[in-house]
Amino acid sequence: MSKIYVVHCIDSEGPLHESLEATFERLKHIFHLDLEPSQELLIKLQTGSIDLGGLEKSVQKVVDPKILSYNDTWDKIDSMLLDALSKEFRYKYSDSQGNGWIYNWHCVDHVDYEINPRRRDMGFHNIFDHYKNILKKTNSKSDGLHFHFHPHPLVKNAALCATHWLAPSDKLYQILCRRIIDRQWFPCVNRPGFQVNRPDSNWFLEQFIPFDYASLAMEPNAEDEQQLDFSAGRSGDWRRAPISWTPYHPSHDDYQIPGDCRRWIARCLNIGTRSYLLTEKEVRDAFEEAKSGKPVVMSFANHDFRDIREDVKKVHKMLCKVGDDFKDVKFIHSDPINAMRNALSISRINRCDLKVDLKKIDDNSHILSVRTDTPSFGPQPFLAMKTYNSDYYHDNFDFQTPNHFWTYTFDSETLPIRAIESIGVAVNNSFGITTIINLDVESGKIRSTYLHDDT
Repeated sequence: MSKIYVVHCIDSEGPLHESLEATFERLKHIFHLDLEPSQELLIKLQTGSIDLGGLEKSVQKVVDPKILSYNDTWDKIDSMLLDALSKEFRYKYSDSQGNGWIYNWHCVDHVDYEINPRRRDMGFHNIFDHYKNILKKTNSKSDGLHFHFHPHPLVKNAALCATHWLAPSDKLYQILCRRIIDRQWFPCVNRPGFQVNRPDSNWFLEQFIPFDYASLAMEPNAEDEQQLDFSAGRSGDWRRAPISWTPYHPSHDDYQIPGDCRRWIARCLNIGTRSYLLTEKEVRDAFEEAKSGKPVVMSFANHDFRDIREDVKKVHKMLCKVGDDFKDVKFIHSDPINAMRNALSISRINRCDLKVDLKKIDDNSHILSVRTDTPSFGPQPFLAMKTYNSDYYHDNFDFQTPNHFWTYTFDSETLPIRAIESIGVAVNNSFGITTIINLDVESGKIRSTYLHDDT
């Protein structure tokens, strides 16, 4: 019996406010339409009754009333979640085996911005903690917390998109250091902000994160191409990637082309938004691929600042309708880690049981040693440090035995150990088991945390 693993990713970004003026600003940005904001004109744009020189349908997508109906407070999001996370709702949209719907929450941190016109919830851990708490409150054990990152624009405006992960801000490292040290958490699944991969993020992910739900690959669509923020590869850019529901290893120099990199990239189309949408045709393609014997992970993404329930209903309806034509193919609701493991038959290996030792060399230098018998996914673990001044730092290890043994020296060229309050080390293996070690420098106490390990 062939199987399709269905993965619902939610870019969990918290409340979002958009004024009438901001909606028209987006139309200007997306289509270069300079229109005078008014509710009357907005309604005409929504009905397609204004001549826009061939842009009418594309504009209708952007200003669809459902898309503009934002959850602009946490109260609105929580009201939606309490229903969507309920057992009754989940099992109303069960899979071929009778399992309830699974949500996968990819939490972003909105930090290091100076302009916040959409009233995003600013601060480290705010969104992560909110979802951790509500999943506990609703006993949502099947759902997982995962990673979502917004590249920082050159202008520190939280409403703008960007593509560069490693500049101009170090917020990527700040976020991950804090997740390791403050929350004993590190990602093994990525959902890229603005659907963007580029060489810098490609190489960063290759060091640390084995699963990447990123590709928007699909046949060219005239209406999508009319949206100038997506055209010519400006944002997203998956024009050369395989149009297939089978995950692939990317190339080192071009993440869109299958190659010899370690991580897996899955195709992840949109639902409930304006472009690169999951359609019945795409669902049918997933069933066809599964029937032919290919490993299929059918993933799709939406946002928590819109009503995710409508998207669940729509996707489930398509799955059931197409599934009636493929009696020998079953669709299975899944988290993103087990979907990759099961679809691709990834061999299970032991978790990385890190052996950590901090040794004094002399009064001015100490060496941190980190060892693992099980090879790490990437070439090194992620090193995080917190000072007594509550500053967070990331640095490279020194490689003693690649994938197995690393050291880091605290001295005058790095940071003196007397300045360090705590050290965090996080690593994934190729099976997607995450190991986090937290070392309290003063007491020497070590705390070990393991994620996604069924044992």
